[in-house]
Amino acid sequence: MRPHPEWLVPQWPVAPHVRAVFTTRAGGVSRPPFDSLNLGRPSGDDAAAVDVNRQRLADAIGHAPVFMSQVHGTDCVVLPVVAPDPAGGPIEADACATRTPGVVCTVRVADCLPVLLSDTQGRVVAAAHAGWRGLAGCVLERSFAQFQELLSQAAAPQDGPDVADGTLAWLGPCIGPQAFEVGDDVREAFVAQDVQAAHCFVPHADGKWMAHLALLARLRLQALGISQIHGNDGTAPWCTVGNPSLFFSHRRDSVALGGSGRMAACIWID
Repeated sequence: MRPHPEWLVPQWPVAPHVRAVFTTRAGGVSRPPFDSLNLGRPSGDDAAAVDVNRQRLADAIGHAPVFMSQVHGTDCVVLPVVAPDPAGGPIEADACATRTPGVVCTVRVADCLPVLLSDTQGRVVAAAHAGWRGLAGCVLERSFAQFQELLSQAAAPQDGPDVADGTLAWLGPCIGPQAFEVGDDVREAFVAQDVQAAHCFVPHADGKWMAHLALLARLRLQALGISQIHGNDGTAPWCTVGNPSLFFSHRRDSVALGGSGRMAACIWID
């Protein structure tokens, strides 16, 4: 793997044959406001530039990332897909998992939270696109269920049933708690499911709250029994909005600049 020096390589205790990377704005050919490594085709960028950028990512990691059509939903697919869309269209899902070496689970983000999963032995990996709609809709719960199913297929009988204890999670950059203003409806969607989620919202204005997306994800993962959670802790360096030279941000750029690029979080078994 030869990532661009400005990309993020997760620091977490995964097995040595598990690889992961989070791209930044750096290393591509797209022009403003998509400069430079925009990986999102629906963004409004020139499609040829996006294709070049995606190839640069593939060259850097040594495998072709699997890009899905993300819809802020909760579906998690197993890769490689056994029965592809007969119309030849992209896979419509917001999470994916695999136990097949060389298959790169990939999610695109520009403020939403990317969540990567691996078991400690590196037999199964997964990636989830977790914006507030996906989190409230249980995308992490559905992803972990699929992760568990794949791991049960790969595990030896002596490994035991407690998958959560042996699961590692990494949270990538996302919109930070100092920038994510939401309405009562968003807060209520989470608090109705878990009263502890109230701690993730700080009053900001009449009917408005500042939401801590990464902390909401941590609560969901902990409720699943996953305690080994790494990466985004909600501090300023992880905020996509507050670091414009490094990260794309849909909320920051779409209105002000007319568009925003997309970054990618990738994980695979070498």
